[in-house]
Amino acid sequence: MGIGVLTALASSLCCIAPLIAILAGSGSIASNFKWIEPLRPWLIGATVLALGFAWYQHLKPQAEEDCACDVAKRNFWSGMPFLSGVTVFAALMLSFPLYADIFYPNTESASIGFVNPSQIEYVELEVSGMTCTGCETHVKHAVSELTGILEVEASYKEGSAVVKFDASQTNLEEIEVAIESIDYKVENATFIQSLNH
Repeated sequence: MGIGVLTALASSLCCIAPLIAILAGSGSIASNFKWIEPLRPWLIGATVLALGFAWYQHLKPQAEEDCACDVAKRNFWSGMPFLSGVTVFAALMLSFPLYADIFYPNTESASIGFVNPSQIEYVELEVSGMTCTGCETHVKHAVSELTGILEVEASYKEGSAVVKFDASQTNLEEIEVAIESIDYKVENATFIQSLNH
């Protein structure tokens, strides 16, 4: 059971770390666990095998003894309630990347007052290092904290972020610094005329 819990935690650590970083007010925590992402399928497999073995051990028929001796009862740590709790916890940790964004603060940009339409710019950034929806939210949160950001969209599948901003209040360099301060890498930036959503 312990191996199952540890591997479940490790498999989602690359997604949990950015959330911990935001809560701790530090962006550098996230980069310490990015190396785990390629190991995620193996860790998920190890979790399933470890918990499967624990359930097998718990549910397999026990040989009946004909002696008149007292049979030791299972304690809480080896009983069905604890194993069920461990299994639920492992499932929640394995699926963490799917719901990680609900734990992030609201990434809606604050009202910035009057915006001159001629100052609005759109930039598409090629961002490397995003591996899940939690990474998308981490990028959105970091960029939306800048003054003058009107809208941010990020996609880990496409490895990109699109930012709509007021060029009189912020610029591309500040956006890149915000993304790279949380340990993602901006590979390329392209200004675009409009967003087609």
